[in-house]
Amino acid sequence: MLKRDIVIMLTLGCALLNGADWPTDGGNPKRTAWQQDEKILNKSNVKNLKILWKIKLDNLPQEMHSLFPPLIIEKVATRSGIKQIALEAGISDNIYAIDVETGQLIWKKHFEYPTPARRGSEGDPLCPPGQTATPVIGPANASGARTVYALAGDGKLHSLNLGDGEDVAAPYQFGYPNGKSYALNLWNNLIFTTTSQGCAGNPNQIWAVDITDASHKVMTFNPRSGGLWGRTGAAIDSSGTAWAPTGDGRYDAADHVYGNGLIGARVEGTELKLKDWFEPRNWVWLEKRDLDMQVTPAIFDFKGKEMMITGSKECRVYLLDTKSAGGDDHQTPLYRTPLLCNEEADFQSAGIWGSMASWEDSNGTRWGLTPFWGPVHPDFKVPVSYGPVKHGAVVAFKVEDKGGKYQLTPAWMSRDMDQAEPPVIANGVVYSYGSGENTRQAYADKGLADYSPLRIAASTHAVLYALDAQTGRELYSSGDQIASFNHFSGLSVANGRVYIATYDSVLYCFGIPETR
Repeated sequence: MLKRDIVIMLTLGCALLNGADWPTDGGNPKRTAWQQDEKILNKSNVKNLKILWKIKLDNLPQEMHSLFPPLIIEKVATRSGIKQIALEAGISDNIYAIDVETGQLIWKKHFEYPTPARRGSEGDPLCPPGQTATPVIGPANASGARTVYALAGDGKLHSLNLGDGEDVAAPYQFGYPNGKSYALNLWNNLIFTTTSQGCAGNPNQIWAVDITDASHKVMTFNPRSGGLWGRTGAAIDSSGTAWAPTGDGRYDAADHVYGNGLIGARVEGTELKLKDWFEPRNWVWLEKRDLDMQVTPAIFDFKGKEMMITGSKECRVYLLDTKSAGGDDHQTPLYRTPLLCNEEADFQSAGIWGSMASWEDSNGTRWGLTPFWGPVHPDFKVPVSYGPVKHGAVVAFKVEDKGGKYQLTPAWMSRDMDQAEPPVIANGVVYSYGSGENTRQAYADKGLADYSPLRIAASTHAVLYALDAQTGRELYSSGDQIASFNHFSGLSVANGRVYIATYDSVLYCFGIPETR
């Protein structure tokens, strides 16, 4: 008996060791999309990536949405032993736990609730019903168990045991039904999300709740703007300030209106209060052309300062100081790039969409990366590029200090990608993908026709790429191995595997068989 207990204790002790986890969308609360602990995949072997497994899940797509980026946790105690789990969320209120060694389902959770009234018409891709926020996984408790926090389509926040999917606390209301929340973020027991498009009458705002508060008081800040639809929700800096982009709208600080900008709100006591904001000087023009700031920033340290980069559909990147975003007038960034793309100032299929990324190499160079859609701007020059860019690409910048003035210096631009999506960096490799999604919302013969069936029929398939993080050189392409496209999803990288999910509710796991 004693020998058995010792074995169990040793096993659980090993389970508590940290692995290369991916517990939240974007990898960490600052949303850098940098997997710092990857040791298996590298520049030399990534060319040998293969599909290790793929699993077809029973999640029903809604409009353009289906599966969200999986969360990856090593050494989880389950009923069948210690497992590395990929936690996959589906829009039809499903959560799946998958054994990453075998690609087999460990458990599934479906959130049941009365069907809420839906605002908007069928075929509208902006306001799909169901769960729209990527969950977040909390740290291990004293016994090694970890809690999954997931926001169901009825606006209730659920707390599940990662090992078996069972509820560890009663769910409670955190938002409105069909409110279109974005990826959950967790910082010091506070969960944040953002909402957009006014779906189901939901206000567009930042939301927060303290998971240790027995009263479950929901705290919000409303910028009185268009939707806060940065792909990975809010990014959180070292002070606990949650930074989120605001959609189309006016800017009038005196009247507390912050459209077309970036706002930072922090929990103080039991209130979520505005702490700072940034507003581009050309916000009026941005509003007129529907070129809103809707990109989740990436937050990082550089030479004693905490900085962040963000962008907009206009297709510029901004470098900002988290301690004073936009300076005294809130409109002066540390640096603003020229236009990378979107010469025609198109509100669709062009510009920067989604989220940013940042990493630091072994020489101490800080990098910032952005994806963009559409053709590169003819006046944007980079030292290294890989052929004409017509559909989208990833651009890498070096963050530099030039005599006390900071700038983003273009380093390389990737090959052409069919709707380039936000990258992830791991062990000197940049992973990105072309989603294959048809992103057109208006047509010469139809006018505005943002209709899901039309776009789905015209979409193709996603292609995963691995690039040298220093040069942008292509190291791997999945070609036509992925059967379907995806919309507003993302990548996850951990422990020698790269994950991508598609519209047809298939989760793909890429890796190198001989290294497993």
